[in-house]
Amino acid sequence: MEAQGIYADSTTLPLVLKACGKLQAIEKGKKIHNEIRDTDLVNDVRVQTALVDFYCKCGLIDDARYVFDEITERDLVCWNAMVCGFVGCGCYEEGVMLVREMEREKVRLNSVTVVALVSAFGKLGDLMCGKEVHGYCLRNGFFECNAHVSTALVGFYSRFDVKVARDLFEMMDSRNVVSWNAMISVYFDAGESWRALELFERMVMDGFRCDFVTMLMVIQACSEVGSLELGMQVHQLAIKYGFIDDLFIVNALLNMYGKNGSLDSSLELFESAPIKDIALWNSMLCLYAEIGSLEEVMALFIRMRLEGIQEDERTIAILLSSFEDLDNGLRTGRSLHGHIIKSAIEKNKCLGNALLGMYAERNSIQDAFHVFYDIGDSDVVSWNTLILALARNGLRGQAWELFGMMQQCDINPNSHTIISIIAACDDESFLNIGRSIHCYVIKYDIEINPSLNSALTEMYMNCKSESTALNLFESFPDKDLISWNSFIASYVKNNQPHKSLLLFRHMITQVDPNLVTIINVLSSCTYMVNLPEGKCLHAYTIRRNSLLGLDLSLTNAFLSMYARCGSIQYSERIFNDLPRKNVVSWNAMIDGYGMHGRGYEAMLAFSEMLEDGMEPNGITFVSALSACSHSGLVQKGLQLFDSMVQDFCITPELAHYGCVVDLLGRAGCLSEAREFISSMPIPPDASVWRALLSACRVYSETKLAETVFENLIELEPTNAGNYVLLSNIYAAAGLWSEVCKLRMQIEENGLKKPPGKSWIIVRSAIHSFTAGDKSHPQWNKIHAELSSLLSCIKKVGYVPDLRWVLHEEEDEEKIKRLFSHSEKLAVAFGLISASGGTPISIAKNLRVCGDCHEFCKYVSKLVGREIVLRDGSRFHHFVNGHCSCKDY
Repeated sequence: MEAQGIYADSTTLPLVLKACGKLQAIEKGKKIHNEIRDTDLVNDVRVQTALVDFYCKCGLIDDARYVFDEITERDLVCWNAMVCGFVGCGCYEEGVMLVREMEREKVRLNSVTVVALVSAFGKLGDLMCGKEVHGYCLRNGFFECNAHVSTALVGFYSRFDVKVARDLFEMMDSRNVVSWNAMISVYFDAGESWRALELFERMVMDGFRCDFVTMLMVIQACSEVGSLELGMQVHQLAIKYGFIDDLFIVNALLNMYGKNGSLDSSLELFESAPIKDIALWNSMLCLYAEIGSLEEVMALFIRMRLEGIQEDERTIAILLSSFEDLDNGLRTGRSLHGHIIKSAIEKNKCLGNALLGMYAERNSIQDAFHVFYDIGDSDVVSWNTLILALARNGLRGQAWELFGMMQQCDINPNSHTIISIIAACDDESFLNIGRSIHCYVIKYDIEINPSLNSALTEMYMNCKSESTALNLFESFPDKDLISWNSFIASYVKNNQPHKSLLLFRHMITQVDPNLVTIINVLSSCTYMVNLPEGKCLHAYTIRRNSLLGLDLSLTNAFLSMYARCGSIQYSERIFNDLPRKNVVSWNAMIDGYGMHGRGYEAMLAFSEMLEDGMEPNGITFVSALSACSHSGLVQKGLQLFDSMVQDFCITPELAHYGCVVDLLGRAGCLSEAREFISSMPIPPDASVWRALLSACRVYSETKLAETVFENLIELEPTNAGNYVLLSNIYAAAGLWSEVCKLRMQIEENGLKKPPGKSWIIVRSAIHSFTAGDKSHPQWNKIHAELSSLLSCIKKVGYVPDLRWVLHEEEDEEKIKRLFSHSEKLAVAFGLISASGGTPISIAKNLRVCGDCHEFCKYVSKLVGREIVLRDGSRFHHFVNGHCSCKDY
């Protein structure tokens, strides 16, 4: 038109300006505006409205306001363009003020105005004003007649209460596909994917044809709930409705199949796509990276390059993440960094931060600093990443120095900065620094969002200021699920599992838990050997299956909990019912068998794992070697160790060497164990030496024990347990002068030995006992029961083993001390408290002493009840006078 000299009129110009807005063609739109300034068109309200809309769509809100203020006769469409422009550009308060100005000028609001106003109040978090608009809609008939108004209100209420949004949706007389999409989106965003899918089913049953948006959300929901069958049905719908050629839909389906364990379907879909954009390649790379298939990742990346697809920053980030678990991950990451430089890939902040994150994750601080300075115009993400890396590596001074430099460079710290820097305050000696950082947050008005509040709470917990942490947690008004999970995890980390359980019970009255919550609470049950609570949690999870989903990691956590709480039968049942097993499932089962002294079953499970085509990892061999150690399978254990290196090419770590030392030491092969340590290609750590020292305790090898102790004390000079272990060896050998010297050293060095403690759970209450403890309210009954048991078992052959009394005193005093051991007190209490016939389940934080072991064997036969005792090393099942450990 322009080339032919035909000038646009008031009908054409609004269309052209609308196109400029859609295309973000700012220069073209401004040129049109300049060309009509001296014409009558500039005063046409339709053209002026189009200019307002154009400037708003391009984010030039000041230019839009200037044009709007020049309009002398504003109609409703013009007002709405400016209101929607303010709201669309994030100027919510200005948008609300403009609506009030409309009302003052007697301009009647319509449904477009109302939708913009509802959106603004939603973004501002103003529930009361949103309710007033809702009332206005009801009075003026907008709610019943306009589906887009009621849809906007559903979205508004979803920010405050999903139930209210659902109720409003159910009240709608007229629904369109956008209404259904809005409610499905509400459920999906709230993490209630099952409800989103149920609503989708209703939508289809009610005869509504879904659109592209519906399909995309439903595919993602199938991915979240882990339903492959439902995902396949949705795939068929996508084909039926003609969405299968859309790359966004194909990408979503590809990810859904991959997340549901059907990688073959993902690959088939990928290969069948006639056009593959970079997003599709990245998704396929990501799926291979998630399953740890580095060979497939690299093969696909090379193919992608050969087909002329240029990688982007996300491709690089995926490749970097796929190297994280490799032993040579840092070297591979550096190679990729070199490739980026050679390929002249644009070095933007996102890519720089991905490289910085890779080096930080691998704790390569020097490389991280090089990338940081190479980025040049570092943003707050760059600073935060480097500060966190320094804090995590114990370089607190450098972390705080960098924090100061950040402020000098006019980079405003945000909540993530504080979360990073506060990670350096991880014990009580840094409490005052942590408090100072908290004051800094308040002084400079840094937003305390749920994540930052959780970080501050965790800091106070780690610094042993529980009261401050609790007050911070309880007083925070916007606690989300992560806040609850973080505080529960803090209790677990700080060895207060009973408090984590109490907090969980309080939590479920206010918010719904997720998988992380359940797994955290399960670890508390495991720590306390609280089988009844673990069973309750299992039942709770089954009842809420639609909420929590069928997650393999959660099932594995229950499997492990049952094994570690003494019920290996339940573990077997869960394991056998698993439709799909991963390496964690097999590891948990092998570990469970090993802890219960069932070495042959552990080896059988290991063989079945290989037959099932599952590749064992380093943890598998730690569990298998430990099982051999607990069952005396010396030759099998040594064969396993050789096979790990030769057949599976797994480089042994200290944990593996420690297992072999323990294996040889328990079997009495002390010289072989010593030679094995000498042949290790890496320096032994304290756990390796301690395994040998424990074997010296069993076989009374005082000379070797002294040599081992010297090596151990160099590595752990402040661990009182090492001194106590040697002291016990001397005491058993009657070397009381050496015992005295060691005890004096412990006192002079200010070391403290953890007290031996046994506990038993009866009717959800934890009853703890220490040696000689008389504080229990039922002490008299416990003492009477214990005296009766001792009298009876002595008649059938029990003889107190005074070697387990580690004090130089008369035999009579030794007997009294022996009879007040915490294990015996717990057994006596269990017999008077637990209902007849059920096993007595006890836990101890240290290893059970030899005399208490004999005591439990005799008592189990006397009373005809199983006694299950988990000590610091393994499980002992005492049945009819025999122990599952076979006295090994």
